Amino acid sequence: VKVKFLLAVHHAQASRPSRARLDSEACTMLFADKKALENNLQVSLIKIREKELDFYTRNCISIGTQAALLSGFAYAGIIQVDIPDSTPDPMKAAYLSVTAAAMAVELIALFNSTMCSMLGPGLALRGPDGSMHTAVDGMMVEYRVCFLFFVIGVVLFHFSALLFAWMEFAWPIALSMTTVLFVFMYGISVHFTRIYNKFQLRPGQMIDGRMVSPAEAAAVAGMQYVPAASQGGEATKVIYDTQGPTHEHSDEGLGYGQNYGHHGGGYNGGMR
Repeated sequence: VKVKFLLAVHHAQASRPSRARLDSEACTMLFADKKALENNLQVSLIKIREKELDFYTRNCISIGTQAALLSGFAYAGIIQVDIPDSTPDPMKAAYLSVTAAAMAVELIALFNSTMCSMLGPGLALRGPDGSMHTAVDGMMVEYRVCFLFFVIGVVLFHFSALLFAWMEFAWPIALSMTTVLFVFMYGISVHFTRIYNKFQLRPGQMIDGRMVSPAEAAAVAGMQYVPAASQGGEATKVIYDTQGPTHEHSDEGLGYGQNYGHHGGGYNGGMR
């Protein structure tokens, strides 16, 4: 009986996991949980940036569609317009040059927007780690360049129509058409400025999906971030701008996601 009792005790001790083994398993589980949390956070951030990528891609496609339409009109103005023989050569040269320039500029906008809408999402989808940020930042710049070429093409298209009026018709008719074209160009510029100012994002107001530190977030807003200094359990952040210091008190150790005030406005320092 005694031998059986000793054997049972020995077997129980042998089957009981050691403390070192338990600690090792706990550390492994904690490490796995941390990696899973990091992966989930990265996937969530990529989903946010994917929305930005879709936004810029749709903008490029819209610009390319309208640019293709205007370039077709300009091409028709070159090959299908019968220029009277009595038209002076400088007038012919001016009309054909402006019309060809309008077609070329719109084709540049079409080509750039098509390349961006194809290569930008491709880089984000198949590129190495960090390609999503590179693709979104590149699309942010390139779609504005495409839009600039599109606007230049619209202006040249109006001047082409103006030169066509003076080339084909008598001066009273050409003068009336010139007046109408300038009125419409002025109206387009007024409405463009009104809509642009209504939806414009001022410097420091633009938010994207990139996670940054509080110092970088303050720099984006055009302010200077001073690290927190502990004062009786609280941390004081001081952000200097051109109008003087702005103080904001927050609980110590918040890290990302703190709001930094700027003349009464809020700015999220965690995700810009």
